[in-house]
Amino acid sequence: MEYLKTHPWITFNLSLPRDQFRLWLRLGEVTSKIAHLAGAPLRPDVAEELHKIFLAKGVLATTAIEGNTLTEDQVKLQIEGKLSLPQSQRYLQQEVQNILDVCNREAASLLAGTEDHPGLCLELIKKYNSDVLRKLEPNDGTVPGEFRSHSVVVGNVYRGAPAADCEYLVGRLCEWLNGPDFAAPDEELKIPFALIKAIVAHVYLAWIHPFGDGNGRTARLVEFHLLFASGVPLPAAHLLSDHYNRTRTAYYRELAHASTSGGDLIPFLSYGLQGFLDGIRGQIQTVREQQMRVAWENYIHDRFRENKVSPTQKRRRDLVLELTNHPWVNVSEIDLLTPRIARDYAAAGDRMLQRDLNAISRMGLILRRHGKVRAHKELIQAFLPGRVSGE
Repeated sequence: MEYLKTHPWITFNLSLPRDQFRLWLRLGEVTSKIAHLAGAPLRPDVAEELHKIFLAKGVLATTAIEGNTLTEDQVKLQIEGKLSLPQSQRYLQQEVQNILDVCNREAASLLAGTEDHPGLCLELIKKYNSDVLRKLEPNDGTVPGEFRSHSVVVGNVYRGAPAADCEYLVGRLCEWLNGPDFAAPDEELKIPFALIKAIVAHVYLAWIHPFGDGNGRTARLVEFHLLFASGVPLPAAHLLSDHYNRTRTAYYRELAHASTSGGDLIPFLSYGLQGFLDGIRGQIQTVREQQMRVAWENYIHDRFRENKVSPTQKRRRDLVLELTNHPWVNVSEIDLLTPRIARDYAAAGDRMLQRDLNAISRMGLILRRHGKVRAHKELIQAFLPGRVSGE
């Protein structure tokens, strides 16, 4: 095997140091955060919108790091089937659609628990590569889904493993990742083991670089598969790709260090885990904000149900709910917020608006300051458990 001479850092060996307390703390927090995210109930419409947002971020990251210039909003439009681009940019749209198709197919298959899914294997990795290059023109005339037969240099810096060894190395990688080194001893450790496995799989595929084109996208799809198949919630399964894209300089630096150091994966693992942790903290914060919003809206409805919901009470309730969507609003501009509010106050004039503001202010539902008002959403925090905030 020529790779033993040219790429001695490809050893299929990983030893996690017991004294790296930060590494273990990150793994513990990730496990806790994933359980938190997986158990967070949301309204169906909110859950669907968040799914689109995080899917767009993940798909964008997977393609953007390879040079795709579509924006997050454009990717979201593509998810919704509404993106229209000129002919000269259709290939960018196709790159995104290819990743979307694989992610959606994998999610549907794994959620359904179909027995025909092959799991991580050589053929699955080849299929991923074929899928990401569908309807595109690969570099060097490479056949999508087939291992390269030529030498390849990445970024004019790193040379991939010898072409003759690629099939063996990918097969060996799958055997290693599916073997006892990455088998969680119990269910509680399944997620951290899967996260380590996903990051290691990514690095090794980057080292081997088995295909003529699409290696990065293929590696990130393998990560996605390993995370989602292990029980990581769908939105979080895209977080590593998003992290690599947001920190490209650090990504390439850590990837280069992993090989030049002789195969030391710990720094790259720490880098990947920290990014995943930062990402899932952000997702939980987003989910928390949505849950607080739902709790606030329910609180408003409950407050007005204490009395018979007359037309006046309904108008005041709707006013509070609309103010929830805005920061401080000039009182003189309230009737411009929505057509419905404009209709409510068009005939009655400022007096009725002032009466309504006075009424909902006495209820404690709005705050007033220098001719401006906003919803007093902080009220809902009174229902959280009491705790002393740290400095």
